[in-house]
Amino acid sequence: MTDPSEVLSLAKRRGFLWPAYDIYGGLAGLYDYGPMGAEMKKNIEGYWRQLYVRQEGFLEINCPMLAPKEVFEASGHLKEFTDLVVQCTKCKLSFRADHLAEGLHHHPSTLKREELWGLLVEHEVSCPECKGEITEPASFNLMFKTAIGAGAAGRDGYMRPETAQGMFVNFSAIFRLGREKLPVGAVQIGKSMRNEISPRQGVLRLREFNMMEAELFIHPDKKTWPRFRKIANDKLLLLPGGCDCAVEMSIGDAVEKKVIKNEALAYFIWLTWKFLTELGIDGTRLRFRQHAKTEMAHYAVDCWDAEALLGYGWVELVGVADRGCYDVSAHLTHSGADLTAFERFDEPKEMELDTVKPINSRLGPLFKGKAGKIAEALSAVSPDQLPKGCSEIQVTVDGEKVNVPADCWQVVRVRERVSGVKVVPHVIEPSYGLDRILYAVLDHAFHREGEYTRLRLRGLVAPIKLGVFPLVSKDGLDRIAEEIFEELSILGVSTQFDDAGSIGRRYARMDEIGTPYCLTVDYDTLKDGTVTLRDRDSSEQVRVNRKDLASLATRIAQNLSFEEVKRGI
Repeated sequence: MTDPSEVLSLAKRRGFLWPAYDIYGGLAGLYDYGPMGAEMKKNIEGYWRQLYVRQEGFLEINCPMLAPKEVFEASGHLKEFTDLVVQCTKCKLSFRADHLAEGLHHHPSTLKREELWGLLVEHEVSCPECKGEITEPASFNLMFKTAIGAGAAGRDGYMRPETAQGMFVNFSAIFRLGREKLPVGAVQIGKSMRNEISPRQGVLRLREFNMMEAELFIHPDKKTWPRFRKIANDKLLLLPGGCDCAVEMSIGDAVEKKVIKNEALAYFIWLTWKFLTELGIDGTRLRFRQHAKTEMAHYAVDCWDAEALLGYGWVELVGVADRGCYDVSAHLTHSGADLTAFERFDEPKEMELDTVKPINSRLGPLFKGKAGKIAEALSAVSPDQLPKGCSEIQVTVDGEKVNVPADCWQVVRVRERVSGVKVVPHVIEPSYGLDRILYAVLDHAFHREGEYTRLRLRGLVAPIKLGVFPLVSKDGLDRIAEEIFEELSILGVSTQFDDAGSIGRRYARMDEIGTPYCLTVDYDTLKDGTVTLRDRDSSEQVRVNRKDLASLATRIAQNLSFEEVKRGI
């Protein structure tokens, strides 16, 4: 496995990743993207959009990082989005309790507070810095809190810890733009923030990080996907919950045997595999691990993590989950907004339906002149929106939220002829950690031969597609090389011109930043208009006609091998 320190050293030296605020001593959990990293990050985002937006038809939106407190009250983040923290009584440093228990349990993050504390006490775990005693674990909320506005008129707000909530609260608009049919998907690429207790392992655990998330809103009884049959025979390395060894299994068999709960979830697990391997993640070092029952979120139907084997060990890059109706129901209940989807029948049907019936004799004395509007709002509430044992319903009347006690309404069953029914959609969520994926690609691309280092980046993600050199900076070779550089740049090809130092040093610089191919203008160019094309990985060279360079650049970005590129010349 690759030494992480070597990868991070190259990333810093060659402009992929820099520790943020380094001149002030840096700040743990924050990294800058240098020129190479920013371009590579953009390439990864572009391919993700290609798969999810252009090919799968998801709708891309962009929501603010800042949200009012109510959003996270509804989502459960204020109550549940916590880690257990311990503090050293001597040096006062804080640590995540489950990190101190690594190696003492298969999945320490799944343990309850008492279990985790008992494990630490049993193994006499002390502060890793000064060996001082540690305190009992305590809950620590990971969200950054802030104030929106000034003074008494201000509101409590939080920086989002994920991009997902913006898609959930916008479901009605997404459903409408999706022609009011399920399934409909939304995606978002953007930053999120978590106040990590003890950031570590480079960019694997950050306080500000980039996510690419997709939310597929799907009918609870129709969790299929139209292209599933085309990929059913493809095999993935799966580690089912509770198992110690991964097994290779076809997607179709995994669904048929209920290892993966449904077709839609399985399809997006496969799409995650396709995405990661196309970026350059080694398929032999990539597995999908199912969450164990003790690890599964209480609302999750099924959840799988795409994990890559890196210098740090197995690291989660993507989570793909069937979240049930939890997210939409939570915002529907908390906000009072109708976040249901209307399933229209081909022909009207006679159906028995549960409905909320207002008790006007109680509403009148309690709410006076507003009783009529409250009754109308109650009638619009779907019983599916009501949690078990609900003691009141919150409705919105004239912009005011009103809590209606349980003795003012009842749920009754009626028989009606209806043209459709309201459905609370379920959600399939593939959630991609962009920073981790970028680092994993660097890790798997890193190759050292003696003192010589190559990043074997695929053309799809390489920040520079082509290096353009004059053999020497005289006799017009430099002018021709500059013309080629300009022509390719105008076409949108990420190209770098270099005429400094020997040709060997220039090749080495390109190899170290992962540039797949280099073009060298030499004296033969003056005779026949051809240039030398050099392959990064094999150092093999062929002659290419200058007029073919534009199509050549296109083929490089398509992840073609050197042999495939040569066949197209």
